[in-house]
Amino acid sequence: MRVPLNWLREYVDVQLSPEELAERLTLLGMEVQAIEHWGADWRSVVVGELLTVEKHPFADRLHLTSVNIGSGEPLHIVCGANNIAPGQRVPVALPGAVLPGDRRIERTEKMGIASEGMLCSGDELHITSDAEGILILPAATPLGQQLSDLYGDVVLDVDVKPNRGDALCLLGLAREVAAATGAALRWPEIIVKETGDPVSDHLRVDVRVPELCSRFVGRWIGGVKIGPSPDAIQMRLRAAGMRPVSNVVDASNYVMLELGKPTHAFNGAAVTDGTIIVRMAERGERLETLDHVERELMPDTLIIADSKGPIGIAGVMGGAASEIGDDTTAIAVESAIFDPVSIRRTGHRYALRSEASLRFEKGQEFRLARIGADRVAQLTQAWAGGTIARGRVDTASVEPEPARLAFRPARVSKLLGGAIPTADQRDLLRRVGIETELAPAGTRIQVAVEPKPLVVDPGSEEVLVAVMPTWRRDLAIEADVTEEVARIRGYEMTPAHLPDTLMPAYRHSPLRVRDAVREIMAGAGISEVVTHALVSPADEAALAWPDDESGPPPDGASVTDGASIGQPITVTNPLSVQHSVLRRHLIGSLLNVLALNERQGRESVAIFEIGQGYGRVGDAPREWNRLAFLLAGSAAQPGWNQAARAYDIDDAKGLVELLCRLLRLPAPVYTADETGLPLHPGRALTVVAQTERETLSGRVAELHPDTIARWDVRAGSVVVAELAIKGLAGGNLPNVRVQPTPRFPEVDRDLAVIVENARPAAHIEASIRGHAGELLRRVTLFDVYRGAPLAASEKSLAYRLVFGARDRTLTEVEIDGAMAQVRSGVEVDLGAHIRT
Repeated sequence: MRVPLNWLREYVDVQLSPEELAERLTLLGMEVQAIEHWGADWRSVVVGELLTVEKHPFADRLHLTSVNIGSGEPLHIVCGANNIAPGQRVPVALPGAVLPGDRRIERTEKMGIASEGMLCSGDELHITSDAEGILILPAATPLGQQLSDLYGDVVLDVDVKPNRGDALCLLGLAREVAAATGAALRWPEIIVKETGDPVSDHLRVDVRVPELCSRFVGRWIGGVKIGPSPDAIQMRLRAAGMRPVSNVVDASNYVMLELGKPTHAFNGAAVTDGTIIVRMAERGERLETLDHVERELMPDTLIIADSKGPIGIAGVMGGAASEIGDDTTAIAVESAIFDPVSIRRTGHRYALRSEASLRFEKGQEFRLARIGADRVAQLTQAWAGGTIARGRVDTASVEPEPARLAFRPARVSKLLGGAIPTADQRDLLRRVGIETELAPAGTRIQVAVEPKPLVVDPGSEEVLVAVMPTWRRDLAIEADVTEEVARIRGYEMTPAHLPDTLMPAYRHSPLRVRDAVREIMAGAGISEVVTHALVSPADEAALAWPDDESGPPPDGASVTDGASIGQPITVTNPLSVQHSVLRRHLIGSLLNVLALNERQGRESVAIFEIGQGYGRVGDAPREWNRLAFLLAGSAAQPGWNQAARAYDIDDAKGLVELLCRLLRLPAPVYTADETGLPLHPGRALTVVAQTERETLSGRVAELHPDTIARWDVRAGSVVVAELAIKGLAGGNLPNVRVQPTPRFPEVDRDLAVIVENARPAAHIEASIRGHAGELLRRVTLFDVYRGAPLAASEKSLAYRLVFGARDRTLTEVEIDGAMAQVRSGVEVDLGAHIRT
């Protein structure tokens, strides 16, 4: 919010420099983001007096003037305005002057006569909105004075926090300055001269949704004359960042900036039968708003209407048909209290945010409806004339009593870390308009409101009751009173000391599993990506990734470790259709990244993401964490020691096994996945690796060519995996169990087993482990062979078996015996035979 200091001084005496005031406001929680010197761009613009005004000898529409600027010879300036006369005092831009917009003034020749500068209009200086004539200054304005010294101002750019809607105005910030400095606050004197007919003869109000419009105050003013506001008012509005429009509209904007109360002036002739109706929009209704855009109104939009239809969107923007125009002679003033949530949703729905809606969204003081209507009527009559009807229309004239909040002075001192006498606390609160009194016996203390109300018994402690001013809607619990004491006393007065309580015990980071997975994937050469959780409905439908088995999460796991189930969740108010559905799986997002990289000329992509999926089961939302990765293109660059090759499913299995070692899980167990689309037939696996405490499960697969084609990807094959890992949402890594280095050597033996092509390698490994006995340490598949002399339906899988014992060196007899058991077991279990 822009705060001109000269305007602020009307409500409170400010003795501090702008920099000191900015620092004090910032310490009060009203951060001053910038200090601007408004008018600083009027360089070399001074006050001059017109000595002569004559017709230009060579141009009918120009005048030749001589101007006294208080020193030196009079200047001869050619001017085209028609509102000038000798004796007037006007702003003069001297040769070399720079005007707003970096417009430079030089000595020029106009129709054969030299012009030594320029007489300026208010619009050229960005002071007023009048661009037709020269800005005429008061007769007593000192000659030769720099215009920036006379009309310039210091403007503070104040960041008012969302909970302090009461401070989003000049009077609200004046309260803060008064509280900080001890100066007195001055309210504007509001006197309404009612000389017209009763207001009921002209205006009636029907509020049909009182839950969304708790109060509506209306005023009627007849006989107004539309024109520009006084120059001084236009300058104030300009300095505050508001464009002057007309005297009636400026009165409404002035009150909004002064009191923080948005109001609206309707053309009285455009309000059918003088009846204003506050209701919900009906399906099919349309309204052209003041920005001259015709909008179709949604049924859940609160509107202002008359008997013929809508004339404004409540709290957001008026309608063009009831706009104040040059021919307006009667106006209806609206000053209402609207529901903040309704106004916020309406502004977002129509992409309409105005200064008025910004203030309505933060909530309004109830009595401001009456005060705002009276102030607008007063200013309108002063600037536009007219007759104010007697009385006002008021749908809720009984104003509520101030809220009361109990607090314990001793608790305030304890929270602030130092003893503050009760009398000092009461004095500090009084400076922000909070009166205090002794609490009656049995008073309890409100210490929390959300997420669950909490009220405590004060015991034997002294209790006071704070009587809240009606404009402070943000004070609800005891801690709020404490914050007010700290603010006004000064946060810098709070003593610094070390806590005297025991620090909490060390806690492991809940993201240790996630961070470890991220590190291991990056270490394997896979690049991490972060994608949108909101995706296109077309992408979600095109992927059709199969769901997990339904059911609750594993014991000890959070809900976000559970199964991916449920229907897609659609956003009710998406910013675009490309981001309107919460994704259920991460694979589609990775495919979009692959497509983007291919369009940029990068063919080989290896990426992973740790993210969340979402679904709806009945009316309840579900959420789960997943690790997904995608491999496409070449797995390695060709070199002297290796040939280029494409990523395949074995690369993905290698990453899974790397993760299992990180998580101290046993070797993963793979089974064929016969789901079909979007997975490639015969190249899809489900994987599970688990212990009593840890779990890894999911799918590893090559995508079906039809699925790849839907993303317009050129890669011949795309290998993906989506894994559920217990602890991704929050958990710790298993403890490392260190085994002593073996004292006795281990022995390797190789075994080649010939089986049918359809036989999974996992079956062979399981058979080997089942027959090798307790001397077996490790089994590794190191070769797969197809070709002569094997049959076309056969394959040879070569395994390396490692044997060892902790207490001795194994003998050949022991090793040969174990190998014999393995050979016979594999032949019996699988119908395989050993390759020699």
